[in-house]
Amino acid sequence: MRDLFADAVDGVRALAPGRFPWRRFLLALALGVLGGFLFVQGRLPLPWMLGSMVFCTAAAILRAPVAAPGVIRPPMTAVIGVLLGSGFRPDLVAQLPNWLPTLAGLVLFMASCAVCCVAYFRRVAGYDPVTAFFSGMPGGLLEMVIAGEEKGGDARVIALIHSARILLVVMTLPFIVQWIEGVSLGVTRASGPSMLDTPVMGWFWLVACAVLGVMLAHALRMPAKQLLGPMIVSAAVHVAGLSDSVPPFEIVNLAQLILGVTIGCRFVGTPPRAILRILAISAGSTAILVVLTLIFAFAVAHVSRYAPVPLILAYSPGGLAEMSLIALALHTEVAFVAAHHIIRVFLVMIGAGPLFRLTGRIGGGR
Repeated sequence: MRDLFADAVDGVRALAPGRFPWRRFLLALALGVLGGFLFVQGRLPLPWMLGSMVFCTAAAILRAPVAAPGVIRPPMTAVIGVLLGSGFRPDLVAQLPNWLPTLAGLVLFMASCAVCCVAYFRRVAGYDPVTAFFSGMPGGLLEMVIAGEEKGGDARVIALIHSARILLVVMTLPFIVQWIEGVSLGVTRASGPSMLDTPVMGWFWLVACAVLGVMLAHALRMPAKQLLGPMIVSAAVHVAGLSDSVPPFEIVNLAQLILGVTIGCRFVGTPPRAILRILAISAGSTAILVVLTLIFAFAVAHVSRYAPVPLILAYSPGGLAEMSLIALALHTEVAFVAAHHIIRVFLVMIGAGPLFRLTGRIGGGR
């Protein structure tokens, strides 16, 4: 509890005018709103997330004075966690045996992605063995940066590659899913009631899941505390049938907006030429990831009860929150998608370091 209180105090202090770049953040937010609005008008998928992401990435490339400090993301991440947990239903336990073929497919998919992407970064991008290895792992941005730096890799390149992976996969998959599913992922499919229609008990459970979830995550020292804690508590509440409430769509759209702004602003401070080079290199690895995602999704669909679209969202290494938001937009298998992403990130986190040691020399490096 002391750590949680200290984090809260630090978060409040970080918002002080002398420490928080309010002007740059408000400019980033304004660009995000403009991008989201234009994407809504163009009826593009996940407009508030993708629109803000595109505009803030462009602003970073053009060296505009934008910023999205890390302190702004946790509250919105908790909202997304509660939202994802609301997709877990009382009948979930009965569905778990059906996940065995899809989980086996997930392990094979991750291995294929790792082998192909590491080889790509080594031979095509020309990265050193350590940087190529930790850049090619399909998930765990922060963990891969830390582990890669400890082994002597280029932490800045690893961070930018994983940021670009999330950016490009999130930019690509919604259009592919929209084409396969034949439906729009625009605002017309927003999930959740309006804020004005949410009952008092609904607000109580939503706030309680967020607060208790963060407290639980801190107590258990979970990774991604603001996301996993609220999601676990929200899932428990919804599986137990205590509540069927979901966050209002206005708050969901705000969470998407903040998520898009923070992803786009990850490139702030990086020279434009370096950003463009990273994006160009990542375009190749993204193509590899998307092709493998489609191959495995359609293959596993033949040996499981799940259709290709939920499997595409469950396998695609584009980020738990981002892919789950697409599942929410489609009103399809949110718990299935979220659980598979948690397992993917967990396996990468615990497996990348030992795997690197086991391989010994990768292309002549240690």
